[in-house]
Amino acid sequence: MIGAATCALAGPAAAETMQGALARAYAGNPQLNSSRAGARAVDEVVPQALSGYRPRAAASGDAGYTAQDSVIGGRTSNDKYFPRGLGIQIDQNVWSGNRTVNSVRRADSTVLKAREQLRQAEQSTLLDGSTAYMDVLRDTAILDLRRNNIEVLAEQVRQTKDRFNVGEVTRTDVAQAEARLASAHADESLASANLKGSLARYRQSIGVDAKDLSPAQAIDALLPATLEAAVATSQANHPNILAALHDVDAAELQVKITEGELLPTVGLRGTATQRWDYQSSHRDQTQGTVQALVTVPIYEGGEVYSRVRQAKETLGQRRLDADQAREQVRANVVSAWGQLEATKERITAGQASIKASEIALNGVREEAKVGQRTTLDVLNAQQELLSVRVALIQSQRDRVVASYALLASVGGLSAQKLKLSVAKYDPAVHYEQVRDKWIGLRTPEGN
Repeated sequence: MIGAATCALAGPAAAETMQGALARAYAGNPQLNSSRAGARAVDEVVPQALSGYRPRAAASGDAGYTAQDSVIGGRTSNDKYFPRGLGIQIDQNVWSGNRTVNSVRRADSTVLKAREQLRQAEQSTLLDGSTAYMDVLRDTAILDLRRNNIEVLAEQVRQTKDRFNVGEVTRTDVAQAEARLASAHADESLASANLKGSLARYRQSIGVDAKDLSPAQAIDALLPATLEAAVATSQANHPNILAALHDVDAAELQVKITEGELLPTVGLRGTATQRWDYQSSHRDQTQGTVQALVTVPIYEGGEVYSRVRQAKETLGQRRLDADQAREQVRANVVSAWGQLEATKERITAGQASIKASEIALNGVREEAKVGQRTTLDVLNAQQELLSVRVALIQSQRDRVVASYALLASVGGLSAQKLKLSVAKYDPAVHYEQVRDKWIGLRTPEGN
């Protein structure tokens, strides 16, 4: 029934489908691609954290000139030499109060949060794309109705004038018909402007101009069967909730990282130096050392203790944010479910209303021919039929959009779920490419 209803929203030529349009948006939407780039940037926090396990090396060099005059036993000497040297120092962390291991775990939680945010960005892009698609279909159909109404009213004006010329109606009837025709032209201009706006939003979301869009149907087969199932699915799967939970994990690990600053640190340091003209001309020195370093913090002025307390308060805030995310998602699911159910009822009522309005219009026209109805009665009946047709088109559009909105509210609106014919973006690929990189300035894409 829904498929037949939505067929009224588009012409027979179907150069583009909803699936094809959403595939274009998934592959080329600038906002979604920006979110992917942002997620790739977040991936780099993991190798940054892993650097705490790795050695750090630094080289140094120096050169100078020294002139020295001295008097020994009445004899004067003048020495000139060029002290210079090279050195290298390598530091290796052995234990840092578990700060490194907790930093890596926190970085992984941050990456997982970014992936959920990317999944939400994908949902928003697909929902915006489906909405833009249906808006174009709706506004195209409404514009066609407005133009057809102009033709009907123009014929009504002609007939009314003919009847006026033979004395069957008055000048008032002609004026009423002409007024409705003028109003119809204004409605047609507004409908045309609305369509232009929808076409612009379509291009913004999909990336190409809308041409010959085919009918679209609601995605009922992908939706939960009951409201209770929808709420349960959303609580377990919605990216906003999962992102908030990863945020809780990251905040909890931040507490441990900060507490680690109060623990001793153990490290190794190796140095090697080569000096020429060391302290006097023609004197060289080669030196190498290996040291074990232990640092025990005693008191840092209370600054670390303050940051630990601050991190604990932040952890409490993140837990409350997660609770808020759960409730917000639940409210969105209930609202989306209600909207979907309402659109079903509106379509059924709209179809019945159109049938009744068509019968009423035909009856008024026949009664007007025998003088039992006025021209105004005919015009009102025509306007009533036009209004219910426009309302049905709006309901059909809302029906499809509401189904996509409900799927998004439970966290299931994705290219994979919709089975779009497009290469799926996998954020784990870039993560694996950079996670264990020790060196290199180029990104995996070659930038």
